[in-house]
Parts: sequence; structure tokens; C-alpha cells
Amino acid sequence: MSYRVRPALPVDVRDIRALVEPYAAERILLAKEWVGYYEAVQEFVVAEADDGSIIGCGALHVMWQDLAEIRTLAADRAHRGTGVGHTLLDALLERAREMGLRRVFCLTFEVPFFQSHGFHVIEGTPVTPDVYLELLRSHDDGVAEFLDLASVKPNTLGNTRMLIELA
Repeated sequence: MSYRVRPALPVDVRDIRALVEPYAAERILLAKEWVGYYEAVQEFVVAEADDGSIIGCGALHVMWQDLAEIRTLAADRAHRGTGVGHTLLDALLERAREMGLRRVFCLTFEVPFFQSHGFHVIEGTPVTPDVYLELLRSHDDGVAEFLDLASVKPNTLGNTRMLIELA
């Protein structure tokens, strides 16, 4: 089956949520409310099969001047192992480069997958103390996870913090 990666549209939100739900139920991905998906739709790309079905998704969330996070990267279980996730991640990293970002962060259970794209394991939060204080003002749950705040610890247990520095 062939597919193409394209920016997500509001009409794709139902399919994105359907892709994420099984992973969220297993606590692999962070669940979102409907409104959260609609508010972030411009951050997403989707893999669309020739028949029009959405078989994968992923988002790039800008966190600071030089830093973004890969979020909600998921492939339909029937298409895992076919390269959909790799293609989506490549598209998101290219988007980061086009935006002039130097670093991309992820919080993941899929360490070998991200290592195959150049990510490496990190400890702590890779920002200066002044940026950390600014990020504390965010109401975004993903930013709270990035900051490793106690309020989101149950969501992050077992995840690995990874970073790639873009050329």
C-alpha cells in the first residue's frame, strides 16, 4: 500500500484521535480532549493511504526559539513495521529544519526507533534555567512532561527522554 504525508486538516482530527486512542489506553501516548486536537491540528502531519484513510500521524510542537518536541507519533497497528512512522518522523524533522529549529526533543518508549533517526538519550531538561522558568508558565501538559514536573509523573514513568541536534 502506498501513502503520502501531508499537513493535517481539521477534518482529519477524528482519524487522528482514533489512531491515538489505543496507544493512550496503554499509556504509551498522552490522551487529549477533542478541543486539544483541534487547537493543535496545525502541528500535525498525517500519512494518508491511496484510499483516503489516515494510517499515521505525528506532531511537531515548538517549545522555544530553538527547540521543539515530537508528539503523538502513531501508526495504525495494521501498518506498524511498514515505514509509516519513519516517514512521518522524517517529515517532522524536516519541518523543524525549515523552521530554523536546532534541537528536537521526545519522550518515548520507542528508544531504538528514535535512535535510528539520530536521537540520543538525555538526562534532565535541556534548557537554561531562565527558559525553564518561562516554560513553567505554560498550561500545556506536554510542556509539563518536558519539564518533568511532579504533576505529570504518572504519565512519564518508564519513558526515555531523547534529543536530536539538527544540522
